[in-house]
Amino acid sequence: MSEQLDPDDAAVEESERDIYMRFMKCHKCYDIIPTSSKLVVFDTTLQVKKAFFALVANGVRAAPLWESKKQSFVGMLTITDFINILTRYYKSPMVQIYELEEHKIETWRELYLQETFKPLVHISPDASIFEAVYSLIKNKIHRLPVIDPVSGNALYILTHKRILKFLQLFVCEMPMPAFMKQTLEELGVGTYTNIAYIHPDTPLITALSVFTHRRVSALPVVDHHGKVVDIYSKFDVINLAAEKTYNNLDVTVTQALRHRSQYFEGVMKCNKLKTLETIMDRIVKAEVHRLVVVDDESHIVGIVSLSDILQALVLTPAGKHRNAERE
Repeated sequence: MSEQLDPDDAAVEESERDIYMRFMKCHKCYDIIPTSSKLVVFDTTLQVKKAFFALVANGVRAAPLWESKKQSFVGMLTITDFINILTRYYKSPMVQIYELEEHKIETWRELYLQETFKPLVHISPDASIFEAVYSLIKNKIHRLPVIDPVSGNALYILTHKRILKFLQLFVCEMPMPAFMKQTLEELGVGTYTNIAYIHPDTPLITALSVFTHRRVSALPVVDHHGKVVDIYSKFDVINLAAEKTYNNLDVTVTQALRHRSQYFEGVMKCNKLKTLETIMDRIVKAEVHRLVVVDDESHIVGIVSLSDILQALVLTPAGKHRNAERE
């Protein structure tokens, strides 16, 4: 005799399925803002070079941009801007990058955006964290400024990492959805086709161009046997500003990675047979932005990012599926 699923069990499973979504809808962005945190703001009249040095000096990855004429925030300056300037204007080690040395932020924005100025994507501290997750993933951005609608002040910059860490604090107090015990392979979480990667001897300028054209935040470094040996992330690029070595981009990625400012524990990897619960725990504890998916011999198979995980935990159960175009 076939066993029928109790309707009550089915209802419980369905309610557990969207528990993280409901958790996010019940908490405001304000709840996630630490009592003490550093926020750096740049005026658009500041020189680009000084702005990037200030990011390095303050240990931050991005800053909201304030335009005095408009008396409002108009955008963000991130490491992506630094990469875009380098790839657009770099000629050779013998030629100084004039645009980086002399341009103001507003000049760079006018040249780069060229009439495609879009309003700054931001969120109110009173908006739900669910809205923040949806905005980050829908707009394909990694940083979402929290701006007080009354005072106009920027309070904090929300990231996938911060949101997932906040959720992890409360996970043990909630029933665990069945999908958390499923593997990456079963859930189809991550990117497994057309993966952007580089080799140890790839020239740095080529790697920066891959960042620009593929719109990814990290590039696994794969040896000529197809094995993952390192990873070069956008965050590593800011070391070029810290070391003032951005005038020679003909060096290899391996040479550039010798300048890492922080201790590097190695590439964080996983395989497709790990459960989503294990993956979430590993990525939060390691404080990284992605895991490289490998087979038993360390050959690259795919990438699973923080946005992939938040999509699976929060948006997919809410019926909001990521569109075909990926980050």
